[in-house]
Amino acid sequence: MLEDKNPKRTSVSDLGEFGLIDHLTKYFDPIHESTIKGVGDDAAVLDFKGHKTVISTDLLVEGVHFDLSYTPLKHLGYKAVMVNISDIYAMNALATQITVSIAASNRFPLEALEELYAGIQLACKNYKVDLIGGDTTSSNKGLLISITAIGKATDNEITYRSGAQPNDLLVTSGDIGGAYMGLQILEREKEVFKVNPNNQPDLSPYSYIIERQLKPEARKDIPQLLKDLEVKPTSMIDISDGLSSEIIHICKNSKVGCNLFEDKIPLDPQVISTCEEFDLNSTTVALSGGEDYELLFTISQDDYPKIKANPHLTVIGHMTAEGEGIHLITRANTKIPITSMGWNSYSENNNETEKD
Repeated sequence: MLEDKNPKRTSVSDLGEFGLIDHLTKYFDPIHESTIKGVGDDAAVLDFKGHKTVISTDLLVEGVHFDLSYTPLKHLGYKAVMVNISDIYAMNALATQITVSIAASNRFPLEALEELYAGIQLACKNYKVDLIGGDTTSSNKGLLISITAIGKATDNEITYRSGAQPNDLLVTSGDIGGAYMGLQILEREKEVFKVNPNNQPDLSPYSYIIERQLKPEARKDIPQLLKDLEVKPTSMIDISDGLSSEIIHICKNSKVGCNLFEDKIPLDPQVISTCEEFDLNSTTVALSGGEDYELLFTISQDDYPKIKANPHLTVIGHMTAEGEGIHLITRANTKIPITSMGWNSYSENNNETEKD
């Protein structure tokens, strides 16, 4: 596909703040009955009629959480929504609304922001989420995106990190490590491009893991799946900062220990082959990579027969008494203490682009 060398560039200043908001949100139509008033007034009005309200927010900063040299703006808009609504699903709740606030420097014309919002709109459509408000302002530091996600659940549906019990089973959805390895491919090709701008990389062998990085999907299906199976998780969290960090979060909040079995961690074949190419240990990648946005949860052993044949779920360990500690049981049957190795936005040595 040929690149347009002279794309149209409409200055955002031509519209002004409120004109920009009207322009970017004009195609967002509410679909939830709980959305009484969305964009267009001083505040949104919601009515959940007896449900508990669940709220989460994230701030994404260019150069810290994403790199626009290889992240298309439409993908970024989509991913920004996934990052936030994943936290709602991790509460075993249903995401229903979001607010979006952006700060953009003058290097972003209106057409660029339209691309960003096209991704946001696609995410809202695919996940049946209403955009109900937000803000826009200027920035002298590139692009910043702040999204607040709102959801609902009944009292007995909400699942916290603090409910795991000794002997509960540790379960994950999907597979782990793909997003991190997708990032490694993108970073490698960025460095190659710097040396030879005429080089056009063939990314087709890595399509799955690159999609896991650039266009992740939140696991909206898992709370409904568990409900259909009549399984109530005892604790739950989304895997955004790396498997090790999320296990530690559950253990600390629930005051339990954990045995994680290395040979049970689900890895896509593309993750394994790419780890071999980069001479990386696939278990280390799964433990520390992050950005997978799968759901990690615990269930009672009594519920195991209900999930054991489900292709979307994998039992990867079990919880223990707190005093037994948090361990990885290797393929050689050796116990290794698990430490937090995941994303830290204040670290000077990060090689990921995102947090939860």
